[in-house]
Amino acid sequence: MTGRLLHRAFRNYETRVHELNYLFWECTTRCNLHCRHCGSDCGAAPSEKDMPLEDFLKVLDTIPASERPDDFTVVLTGGEPLLRPDLPEAGLAIAKRGFSWGLVTNGWFYTRELQNRLLLSGLGALTISLDGLEDEHDWMRGRKGSFERSVDAIRIAAGCSRINFDVVTCVNRRTIGQLEQIHALLEGLGVPQWRLFTIIPIGRAASDPDMQLTGAETKQLMEFIASKRKAGGKMNVTFSCEGWCGKYDSKVRASRFFCRAGINVASVLIDGTIAACPNIDRNAFAEGNIYKDNFHRVWNEGFSVYRDRSPLRRGICADCPAWKDCLGGGMHNLHGNPPEPLNCLWRKTL
Repeated sequence: MTGRLLHRAFRNYETRVHELNYLFWECTTRCNLHCRHCGSDCGAAPSEKDMPLEDFLKVLDTIPASERPDDFTVVLTGGEPLLRPDLPEAGLAIAKRGFSWGLVTNGWFYTRELQNRLLLSGLGALTISLDGLEDEHDWMRGRKGSFERSVDAIRIAAGCSRINFDVVTCVNRRTIGQLEQIHALLEGLGVPQWRLFTIIPIGRAASDPDMQLTGAETKQLMEFIASKRKAGGKMNVTFSCEGWCGKYDSKVRASRFFCRAGINVASVLIDGTIAACPNIDRNAFAEGNIYKDNFHRVWNEGFSVYRDRSPLRRGICADCPAWKDCLGGGMHNLHGNPPEPLNCLWRKTL
C-alpha cells in the first residue's frame, strides 16, 4: 500500500473515532492592531463583548474526564487574547480542570513579567505571529512598532524551555522574497519551529491582491520549505494545514495534509457558537450554541458535515482528480451559500 493510501486509511480511522483533543476559545474579538489579513475582522470596538470566563468553564465541565485524552489542549485566541485582564485567572481555571492550555498572540503585550504569570497559570503552548521584516510586518499589522514588539516577545518566549512555542508567518506577495532573511532572524532568536501559511481570501484579505500568491510564488514557497526541511537545522520549518500540496505534500510537513477541523478540533466562538476552527464560515458550519446546547453532546452527535465532506464536492472541486487526498482543502477554504472552495493549493503547485 502506498503512502497516500495508508494516509487515507489513517484519516478515515481518525474520522470514525472523532476524538476531541483540541478546543479553541475565541475569548475576545477586541484587538490592538488592524491586520490586513484578519479573517475575523476584529477591531478595537467589536460588536460582541468578551465572553465571561464562567460561561466557557461551563463548556469544559460538560466534557467527562473519562473521555478526555491526555493531550487535550485548550487554545485561547481572538482578537488579541492578552487584552483580557483576567487571562492569567482564565488559564489557571482551565488548568485546574485538568486541561493543558495555550495562547495565540500578536506579541504586542507579551513581556517577561506576563510570561511568568502565565507560566504560573499553566501556560504550555504559545504561538506568536511575525509576518515579515520590519516594514512589511508593520504594514501587515497596521501599526508602527508591531515588528519590534513581536521580535521582543519571540526572544522572551524562545528563551523559555517550558513552553511548546512556535512562530507563524503569513506569506504574501510582499514577503515571498524575504523568506531567507526571516529564517535567519528567527533561527538566530532560537525559535524551535517556524510555521508558514498563505491566505484564503476571506475577511479583510478577500479583496486584497497583495495577499494572494501566484502559482509561481506558491511553488517558490514550497521549494523553500522543502529545502529547509531537507537541510535540517536547529529550527523546524513547516507548512500549515491549509490544503493538499500535491507533489510537495510530504516534503513540506512531518505528515500528509489532514484538516482535523470537526474531526479532532472544535471551537467556542465569541457569541457562543459551537464550530471547528475560528476562521471557518460561521454561517454555513455552525453546530449549535453553548447558551442553549450541551457542548459535549453536540460534539458527539453533530459535526457530520466535517466527517463526510462528499456533499461539499462542488465548484472547482466538482471533477477534481485530487479530491480523495484534498477533500476541498482546509474547512476554512469553504465559504458561501452553498459553501464552495475558494482556493486550490494543489493547482498552484502543479
